[in-house]
Amino acid sequence: MSKPKKPNALLEIGITIVVPAVILMKLSGAEQLGPLRALLLALAFPLGWGLWDGWRRRRLNWLSVLGVISTLLTGGIGLLQLDARWLAVKEAAVPLAIGLAVLGSAWTRQPLIRILVFNADLFDVERVHKALEERGTGAAFEAQLRQGTMLLAGTFFFSAVANYVLARWIVTSPAGTEAFNQELGRLTLLSYPVIALPSMLMMMALIFWLARGAKRLTGLELEQMMLTA
Repeated sequence: MSKPKKPNALLEIGITIVVPAVILMKLSGAEQLGPLRALLLALAFPLGWGLWDGWRRRRLNWLSVLGVISTLLTGGIGLLQLDARWLAVKEAAVPLAIGLAVLGSAWTRQPLIRILVFNADLFDVERVHKALEERGTGAAFEAQLRQGTMLLAGTFFFSAVANYVLARWIVTSPAGTEAFNQELGRLTLLSYPVIALPSMLMMMALIFWLARGAKRLTGLELEQMMLTA
C-alpha cells in the first residue's frame, strides 16, 4: 500500500495558524462572536486538522497528537479563565518535554533521532545500514546518531525558551476577554516566523550534518541516501 500523500504545507499553515489568528483578532468582539465562541471556533481548526491528519494516515502521528493536546490545553486555559502565565507555561512545556525525552534517549539503544530525523521518510535507511555494514563503520555512525540526538534536543530547548518569552511578552490580558483572544491571535501569527522558522532551519542543518557524516561513513552520495520523492 502506498503512503498517503503529504498535505500542502501552505494549506496546513493557513488552517492551523492564519485562520485561527484572524478569527481571534477580528471576531472576538461582543458585536461579533464574542470571546468564548471566537476562541472555540479558532481552536476547532487546528483540532480538526490534527484529527483529520491522524485519520488520513491511519496511524497515530506524534506531532498531530501533540498538536491536539496543545490545542485542548489552550482551550482549557481560555474556558477556565486561568492566569495568562499558564499559557506561557503550556507553550514552553510541550517542546521542553520533547527535548528532555530526546536528550534522555541519547543513552539508550534507540535514540529518538531515528524517529524524528533519520527515518524512512527522509532517508533510504536500509541502503545506509547495508553500506555501513559493508564498510564496518556502523559503530561510528551510531556515535554520530547519539551526538545528533543531543543537538536535536537543543532545538527543542530553544523552542521552549522562545515560546515562553514570546507568550509572556504578548499575552498579558485575563483569559476569557476579547483582549486575551486578540493577543492569542498575535501570538499564533508571530510564533511561526519567530520560533517555527528558526527551528526548521536548525532541523534542516541537522539533517544535512547527519547526511554528510553518513556520506563519509558509507561512501554513498547524498542523493543516494536521502529520499526526494
